[in-house]
Amino acid sequence: MATTLKKLINKRYPQNLILRKPLIGTIILTLIWFIFITLYRPLGVRPAQLSLLLTMAAYSLIQGIFIYIAASLLKRIPFFSKESEWTIIKEAISVILMLLFVGVVIYFAGFIVEPPAQRWNIATFLDSIEKGVMIGVIPFGFFTLINYRYLFVEETEQNYSQLNLQQSVIRDEELIHMSSQLKKEDLSFYPSQFIYCEAAGNYVIFHMLVDGQEIKKMIRNSINNIEQQLSHTQYIMRIHRAFIVNLKMVARKKGNTLGYQLQINNTNAEIPVSRNNTKNFDEKMKQLR
Repeated sequence: MATTLKKLINKRYPQNLILRKPLIGTIILTLIWFIFITLYRPLGVRPAQLSLLLTMAAYSLIQGIFIYIAASLLKRIPFFSKESEWTIIKEAISVILMLLFVGVVIYFAGFIVEPPAQRWNIATFLDSIEKGVMIGVIPFGFFTLINYRYLFVEETEQNYSQLNLQQSVIRDEELIHMSSQLKKEDLSFYPSQFIYCEAAGNYVIFHMLVDGQEIKKMIRNSINNIEQQLSHTQYIMRIHRAFIVNLKMVARKKGNTLGYQLQINNTNAEIPVSRNNTKNFDEKMKQLR
């Protein structure tokens, strides 16, 4: 029982929409809040210069703005930054932090939205925290629980036979010329020499196999532009927002529909396949093999 529970707790889990896509998630959350607090009035506010409807709208908008800021900042903390290492524990901690933050925002928003009153006291602060949890637990809980099925997805592993990509293959290939944002910088290679590339700020690092050895080259460009330049080669695929890989170089995959980790031939690299690309990856690998 303890082993099963530990495995469940450490199992990979999708980030909720608010953290994965802060802008879209916050817009949806703000609309839900506005409808909820307008219909049920859990805040017990007393409108001043504004009508009740505008008061509710003001609360919702202020909360939405600060939740967007909080979600964006939370993703910068190392513990919460890697979506590929997300678990149900990290999800629960992030939701609790966001709910507490909602309460804090409600408390300080009251100084702006409501008539002047004696709000500067611990009782009002705790009341705001309670109300923040009350109005936030349903939408935050919904965004978390819609992914519950991923807790029961089985992990898979698959090894791929290594294909012979060098020697005679190169003679039949057309040289690829990569453009750069720097005029004097260029990069040329044969498709079978390409292992993978990864985004690194304003640059892209190419990992290539030359004479049986891995070498690295860096050019100034975006990963999106590199993807376009490589799109004519069918077995080179964008598998993640930061990675493009030669599918013929893939030795092994492990993971589930939340995403894979790939081991690459001729390197010690382990690179991710994002959740949105797992199906396409499996289809292309099936066609290739």
